[in-house]
Amino acid sequence: MARKPKNQNLQQARREKNDEFYTQLTDIELELRHYWRYFKGKVVYCNCDDPYISSFFRYFSLQFEHLGLRWLIATCYKNQDAGQFSHNGSGPGVYLEYAGDKNGNCVPDVDEIGVRPLSGDGDFRSDESIELLKQADIVVTNPPFSLFREYVAQLVEYKKKFLIIGSLNAIKYKEIFKLIVADKLWLGYHVGNMSFVQPGGATSTPQRVCWYTNLPTRKRNEELILYKKYTPEEYPTYANYNAIEVSKTKDIPIDYNGLMGVPISFIDKYNPKQFEIIGSSGQLGQSMSEVAPKGAYVAGGPCFYLANGGGTYRRLYERLVIKRRTA
Repeated sequence: MARKPKNQNLQQARREKNDEFYTQLTDIELELRHYWRYFKGKVVYCNCDDPYISSFFRYFSLQFEHLGLRWLIATCYKNQDAGQFSHNGSGPGVYLEYAGDKNGNCVPDVDEIGVRPLSGDGDFRSDESIELLKQADIVVTNPPFSLFREYVAQLVEYKKKFLIIGSLNAIKYKEIFKLIVADKLWLGYHVGNMSFVQPGGATSTPQRVCWYTNLPTRKRNEELILYKKYTPEEYPTYANYNAIEVSKTKDIPIDYNGLMGVPISFIDKYNPKQFEIIGSSGQLGQSMSEVAPKGAYVAGGPCFYLANGGGTYRRLYERLVIKRRTA
């Protein structure tokens, strides 16, 4: 039997525009513990969460006093077609708000959580949701992967702080990559596999995801320790771009100041004070038709190639082009 790709569930969700994957509380706790100091006195908005079952709403309501929050809001898209979203049904949406414990038991009781009707379906792009967004300081949620570009663009437009989950592949989206290069978005602490709860309670197979944020993180200030020395034999130059190939982030040479191609996973170790991101292989690679005769390479999208011996060339996976910053 052929093996199915690990991210098949999310790929299918993107095709069907059905992104109902719920984040588990343990994954939220593991990431949020790094950001507590940024939430005091803030309004938190979870604008892609079924407020009745959202682990994000549960986390922030339980930690409301500990974090020193001012206000918590959660909204969720409620599709007009009954059955597409089994938890939410059809018709107008609602939003929940919580302003903290009133009876002293430090638990968000039902009568302390305000349930407010929406005239629309609660889509994050609706006028009602945008008005709530304007009141928020920090947005924390798991947005629809199929709408990730549009969702992030909205956060940037309204100048919001955010901590959101997205596919690791979103790094390669030109809209997201531009924000990374411009130092307006970076990766959080967890990068790798994460399982989600699906409608009906089933747990998805592990997906390759990460947290995207514009909140300060300590890891962005950690310098990558370099120890290898450059040799042209170990670090060949690309056939269609003047940069050297570094196949593993840990092997970045300590004594090379020119352009280097590194794997996409380098982003997890990226310190903007230590390195500058120049671009990606999809942007920078010269067409191989201008470099080698037809048949000497496997054609594909723009990417970097290495001489493979015998007059042939090997196409590489997507690379980031970086350069060391010098004092």
